[in-house]
Amino acid sequence: MAEFRFQARDQQGQAVAGKLEASSEAGVADMLRQRQLIPVLIEAMPDQPSSGLTLPQWQRGIGLTEQIMFCRQMYALMKAGIPMIRAIEGLAASTSSSRLQQVLHQLADELEKGRTLSVAMSSHPKVFSRLVVSIVHVGENTGRLDQAFLQLSEYLEQEQETRKQIKQATRYPTFVLIALAVALVILNLLVIPQFASMFARFNAELPWSTQVLLATSSFFQRFGWLLLVLLIGGFLGLRYSIETETGRVRWGHFKLRIPLVGDIINRATLGRYARSFGLMLQSGVPMTTALSLVAEAVDNAYLGDKIREMRRKIERGESLYRVSAQSQMFTPLVMQMVAVGEETGQVDEMLAEVASFYEREVAYDLKTLTARIEPILITIVAVMVLILALGIFTPMWDMLSAYRGSN
Repeated sequence: MAEFRFQARDQQGQAVAGKLEASSEAGVADMLRQRQLIPVLIEAMPDQPSSGLTLPQWQRGIGLTEQIMFCRQMYALMKAGIPMIRAIEGLAASTSSSRLQQVLHQLADELEKGRTLSVAMSSHPKVFSRLVVSIVHVGENTGRLDQAFLQLSEYLEQEQETRKQIKQATRYPTFVLIALAVALVILNLLVIPQFASMFARFNAELPWSTQVLLATSSFFQRFGWLLLVLLIGGFLGLRYSIETETGRVRWGHFKLRIPLVGDIINRATLGRYARSFGLMLQSGVPMTTALSLVAEAVDNAYLGDKIREMRRKIERGESLYRVSAQSQMFTPLVMQMVAVGEETGQVDEMLAEVASFYEREVAYDLKTLTARIEPILITIVAVMVLILALGIFTPMWDMLSAYRGSN
């Protein structure tokens, strides 16, 4: 972690200055806000060595399964009344993940220095998201830290289930497309050139299908390296573009418009929005703060911008129902549920129902996705086989007929 110098003001307007260790300026800002301080200036201190055990950059994150187990175990230990430092050290000793073990040792060290668990967790943004840190912070303030970890484990388990369903639905189409690409390369570079040399020796008139195959094979042989360079360059360019703010927004919008899967991605993202937003409200996080955190949790910059716009309108005094309707992200049924939740004061419960509604729809669509994509894949394979058969066998039949006629 790096060391930062900060200037802030407390609730009475008095100036406060000092130093904090964190992974980023955003981590320092979170720590100050949790101490009821308003950040004025945050700057990194140059040439300061990191203290404590530092994880390599490529090892900073941990898997979703490990996070679920951590939350489940912390819930059980907190509910049993085990002291926090002892609980975390026990988890560090029993976990099989070296990465999680290093993180837990750091958490225990920071707790021994007098920091709260939420502040210690905020020092590891690659491991614990701001949503997780905020719910732990609320659990600390309300004395219900065990319930905070229970809520987080249930939220992460639902997230893991959704990801498994998406992987299962896309596994078959992905395998077929990769097999088609490999087959095309092998045919154009190895198979078709052998037939081309045979047709050239007979000097026969070739049908259009054969000419297409020969031209395609010749293009691959001459400019295959250029296609590979363009493919790699396009991939790297896309990666670079996604790292920019404008590129992330455009990529997020593009994913929602992909045929067949765009609507599923949209509903899965909105389900994540409703689930995380309801969880934050249920934990006692203010609505505007919750929306800021949810905008990051949805993992879509385009929808994240819309959610942040909703937060700005709520800060101006508009209702959640009104700003939700203006965003044009939700169906009329969902809007009706939000309206009922606002009227009854049970927005968190209605959002949980909205999340369940979206998740059921996504689960059904994912089960039928393969059935909808399969005819398209079969058509593509059939067209390829037809062109290959016509291109290879038609001239062979013509040459065989000419040979029999000459005899």
